[in-house]
Amino acid sequence: MARNTESHLKELADHHITPISLVVCNLYPFVEVSQKPNVDFQSVIEEIDIGGVTLLRAAAKNHERVTVLCEPTDYASVLDTLTHNVSVSLELRKKLALKAFRHTANYDASISNWFSSAIESSSSSSSSSSASSSTSSQTIVLPKQLDLHATQLQELRYGENPHQQGVLYRWNSDEYPFTQLHGKELSYNNILDLDAAYDVAFDFEEPACAIIKHLTPCGIATGADIVEAYKKAFESDTVSAFGSIIAINRTVTLHLVETIGQLFLEVLIAPDYDADALKWLETKKKNCRVMKMTGSMKPTEVTQSVVIRSVHGGLLVQTPDNTKVDRTKWKVVTEKQPDEKMLKDMEFAWAAVKNVKSNAIVFTQGTATVGIGCGQPNRLDSVRNAAAHAGDKAKGAMCSSDAFFPFPDGVEAAASHGIAAIIQPGGSIRDDAVIEVANKLGLVMVFTGERHFKH
Repeated sequence: MARNTESHLKELADHHITPISLVVCNLYPFVEVSQKPNVDFQSVIEEIDIGGVTLLRAAAKNHERVTVLCEPTDYASVLDTLTHNVSVSLELRKKLALKAFRHTANYDASISNWFSSAIESSSSSSSSSSASSSTSSQTIVLPKQLDLHATQLQELRYGENPHQQGVLYRWNSDEYPFTQLHGKELSYNNILDLDAAYDVAFDFEEPACAIIKHLTPCGIATGADIVEAYKKAFESDTVSAFGSIIAINRTVTLHLVETIGQLFLEVLIAPDYDADALKWLETKKKNCRVMKMTGSMKPTEVTQSVVIRSVHGGLLVQTPDNTKVDRTKWKVVTEKQPDEKMLKDMEFAWAAVKNVKSNAIVFTQGTATVGIGCGQPNRLDSVRNAAAHAGDKAKGAMCSSDAFFPFPDGVEAAASHGIAAIIQPGGSIRDDAVIEVANKLGLVMVFTGERHFKH
């Protein structure tokens, strides 16, 4: 584009060209098309804009005299400015230029990530036909280069502690899945906890409740309805539930909030709320942050494609642990065999332990946790903690372990509190000794062949 230099202006005059002062351009909807299910490769390629990106970058580079618009949300403000002024201010032109550069950068990153996934996925599938079933079931291929673009969604009062800064960002290619209906401003820790609570509650098809405290479940349960699910989850640890985050995977009713009653909550999250339940919350729990799923998204549509963690000098990236319980992979390794009810109870126990920090031990009765031990450097202490929380409810309980028992002592400790069965991955070099102890103690033990570490 021409600049306000003598040579450029002369060349424009010689060719009778009027200088361009405003560029408005929307790019082809590459992101929207690329995310459609089962879209074919060529259809996505056709949505890669070429000229539009060039126009935006050229206009942004020449913001000294050119106003560039890449988003319809900016049209009104620029039109209003031009209605009352001869031209757009340099300050606004700079802001719009920055937005255009970010827009094209994000657009290119989306293309790069999609193209990487498409090409590397094809290469991976053709070269690893002999891969194990657990690997071949993964539909995501982590790219060689990861381009990340996110937009600041909300400034937070602080991070984990008052001396730390905190901000919530939204991935540019995704919609943030939660909307706050009322209550105090969300904190950094609130957002972490509500995300964790959501993951647990929506991992179940049945009406489910997850009660979370400091990223740790203190109660998980399913029931015939959400009130029953809440009661069972609350009874798992009535002390820790104070000041917790509660996630419900069904519409919240007045009956439920009245059942919660005076319990102090930091956050309540659900896909929706009855009008009378919302009115009760606004009256009785003014400070509770009431969150619902974003209106345009179903809960089942909110999925993590990858899990990202920062480490010194880089990032760790992995696919999420979103496998469902599959009894066909289980193996009963003890002399004593489980009946159908015990197997159903084990299904819940195995689903619950997946959501607990390792080393994770969960005691369950039916479809409710009664004791949770987690975050310990050894599995034996996790068993002891779970048993301490369960008390008398440990008698006849299922004991689930996110990883194998490295020694028989954990099994012996659980059995001493009256548990009836253990479900665990197996795979220890001491499995034979662990099975021998389970047989001696008259326990049922099932190996799943699948580990669920959650560091």
